[in-house]
Amino acid sequence: MYAWIWRRLPFGLPGKLIGSLLIVTGVFALLWYVVFPWAEPLLPFDDVQVESSVPADDPAGGSAGVDGESGDADDEHEIPYDTERNNTPPPSTTTR
Repeated sequence: MYAWIWRRLPFGLPGKLIGSLLIVTGVFALLWYVVFPWAEPLLPFDDVQVESSVPADDPAGGSAGVDGESGDADDEHEIPYDTERNNTPPPSTTTR
């Protein structure tokens, strides 16, 4: 297909280079201004849903914070792994 287009472009090598550049620019502009704006609402990039594990009505009667969690100082986030040391084994020094 590209060879067919190259053969059909007029005015020798300079005309073919300029014509190719115009075709590429036209395809880029068509995609940028027509196809992408049309397809953008169909794509899920802006479909972000943030859910909280704490219900909106706190049964404990505490005031809900920004994240929907109670504002007590005792409610720290628990990290399920040790943050004081590296749990991965050291790299092997032997070569194969």
